[in-house]
Amino acid sequence: MQSVMISNRFILVIVAFSVSFGLSLVPSWDFNKAFLTGVITAATIYTTALFIDKRRRNYEMFVLGSLRKRIKDMEGLKARIVREVNQIEEHHNLLYAESQQLQNQVIESRNQRDSLHRELRTFAGQKKQLETEISSLQTEINNLQNNQTELNNAFSVLTAEKRRLESNCNVSRAEIAQLQSQISQLQQEKQEVESNLTLLGRLKPQLEEKLYELRIAIQELEVETTQKNQLLIATKTERENIQVILNSSQTLIAEQKTELQQLQGQISLLQEERDSLQNQVWELLQQLETFNPEPLADNSQEEDTELFPFSEIMETSAIIENSDVDTSENIPEEWTNFLENLPGYELQVLKAIVDQDNPNAAIKKIAEANITMPNLLIDSINERANDTIGELIINTDSESLEVYPENIIHVKKMIAMHESLMARHASSN
Repeated sequence: MQSVMISNRFILVIVAFSVSFGLSLVPSWDFNKAFLTGVITAATIYTTALFIDKRRRNYEMFVLGSLRKRIKDMEGLKARIVREVNQIEEHHNLLYAESQQLQNQVIESRNQRDSLHRELRTFAGQKKQLETEISSLQTEINNLQNNQTELNNAFSVLTAEKRRLESNCNVSRAEIAQLQSQISQLQQEKQEVESNLTLLGRLKPQLEEKLYELRIAIQELEVETTQKNQLLIATKTERENIQVILNSSQTLIAEQKTELQQLQGQISLLQEERDSLQNQVWELLQQLETFNPEPLADNSQEEDTELFPFSEIMETSAIIENSDVDTSENIPEEWTNFLENLPGYELQVLKAIVDQDNPNAAIKKIAEANITMPNLLIDSINERANDTIGELIINTDSESLEVYPENIIHVKKMIAMHESLMARHASSN
């Protein structure tokens, strides 16, 4: 085969060389150029033929290896089938031996029946003989009649036993058919079980990995549940404290509103008095300017600053009004609910995020003080906000933690409200 391939290569090289040599020689009649092109063409054709033969040989080796592997698999399958066939043959031989035993029993019962028939025939001959001797042997006839009744009973018993044996034979045949069907079903089940075993063998490492991951997740969940239980206890106590603070703050707000209304009434009265006094002062200043304008102007300025500090009073009243408005400004109801449900240390986390550029160190200290982790604190705040407000308030995707811009005003108001409530509660105590 190898010599044939080599001869085919040389024939292909010679044909390629002759064709290229002839084609390149015809237009220019340059033998050197034609010979060079023929050699190059022959070399390329020979290398391509070698490359193609090598690839074909590699492919044949690959196919041969796959066929050998398949032959080994088929031989293993053949060995398993042979073992199963031997088992089935053994089972078949056992069933055949049982059927032979049943047939022998049937033959014995038939022989017994034939012997009984023969005996009955002999008894019939004796009866004929006894009929001739009726006159002399009447007593013997009576005995024979009794014997005949007993034999009839025995015959009925034998016929019944024959029917029972025939029914047993039919039952055994039905059982043999059932056993054959069960054998076929067992073979199918065996194939299914083998396929299931291979699948289970493939899935076993994946299931073990998932089981290990689930165990780790269960341990983490147990730790989280213990931490959440501790947090729930702390939040309950904090919520009770905040409820007490809110009740006291509401009473203080009502008192401050009444005081504010009184102050506004007094300020209005003072504004009216100021207007009247300013009118009187301007009249006096106009009268004094007619006498001595320059020094009076200086004196008027001094008197204005000394006698009428209404501008300072108005500024302080405006500051008081603004501070009262800021602290008593109502935030939405869901934010008040969020403040009530928020523990003190989580509110400290929010304050650190709002006030500091890099709050990670402060959040870490708060987490260590409350025996938890910073990530769990942030997730707890976002979960509480999502449950009460309906959205998250802390952006965890950025490089540093920050409150979303649309929520930062409400967060600042909430922190200020909590601080004012704590200050008033401390002052009241």
